[in-house]
Amino acid sequence: MKSFFKLFSKKTEPETDPMKKYLIAGLGNIGAEYVNTRHNIGFKVLDFLARAEGIPFETAKLGLVAEYGLKGRKFILLKPNTYMNLSGKAVQYWMQKENIPLENLLVITDDLNLPFGTIRIKPKGSDGGHNGLKNINLVLNTQNYTRFRFGISDEFKKGQQIDYVLGEWSADEEAKLPERLEKSVEVIKSFGTAGLENTMTGFNGK
Repeated sequence: MKSFFKLFSKKTEPETDPMKKYLIAGLGNIGAEYVNTRHNIGFKVLDFLARAEGIPFETAKLGLVAEYGLKGRKFILLKPNTYMNLSGKAVQYWMQKENIPLENLLVITDDLNLPFGTIRIKPKGSDGGHNGLKNINLVLNTQNYTRFRFGISDEFKKGQQIDYVLGEWSADEEAKLPERLEKSVEVIKSFGTAGLENTMTGFNGK
């Protein structure tokens, strides 16, 4: 089976209009010990989408990458393998490689300031103390890209933030995750097909 990374001539595969190409970067840390942690919700959302659509991730430069097509749009799903603190390197590389405009970048992160499972899409903003966003802001030299924040709540005692963020979901959260992941996949699809404004209206706070 031919890899989608192979270059094809224009006769066999016309170049996709850059405005119809999207980079969906789910942030997380590589390694089995991080798979089911709160900080890896970006990876988890993309894994859920890939399984639902039957598309494989392939090992590529600076991450695991999958390609998903919907209504004439091309979504590049990226799970950086640089660890959270260097996420910007992978995001920048794939934006340049796939010729994806900044307005078509969506970054998925966890957010301690939102109740569990709450969705918030914002067109720009500060890093909010998130190391992945901090590095992306630094590498891209801008805060003007869309971020999809997934609430993980702040149910931890003083001084235990790192353990909480890098801890695994509670049994109650695990039970509720599938529905929240389905909703998150809808956000991604809406971002590419309905646009940012409609997506924010339809999903923020849901």
